[in-house]
Amino acid sequence: MKVYVDKTKCTGCAHCSDVCPVAVYQMKEIAEDPDGSKGVINSDATPPEQQWKGKNDPNVYAKWNNDVQKCHDHFKKKSVAVNGEACILCQACLIECEGECITIIDDQGTEYHSIYK
Repeated sequence: MKVYVDKTKCTGCAHCSDVCPVAVYQMKEIAEDPDGSKGVINSDATPPEQQWKGKNDPNVYAKWNNDVQKCHDHFKKKSVAVNGEACILCQACLIECEGECITIIDDQGTEYHSIYK
């Protein structure tokens, strides 16, 4: 499996890492790598156009901006698929992802995208 997270859309909610039974995801502090230059946040298979470059997708940010607690707690970390090869395609992360930012590509090339419930 190839698993990646569109960092521009990731809200930092950590639902992916909470529900994944095989520990595919880790949350990484933006402060460690504010613009992605050190590769900490962009160390998974995320395509270049979806890597962290210091800015959130404005549509995703606006969707959660009215929830003050979420904005305070979230958007400080980004999910990184550090163990994508362990993915068993249970799809729990795809259902729970608030930012709808996860893509999984199986061995046959079929793409699965997150859709927040």
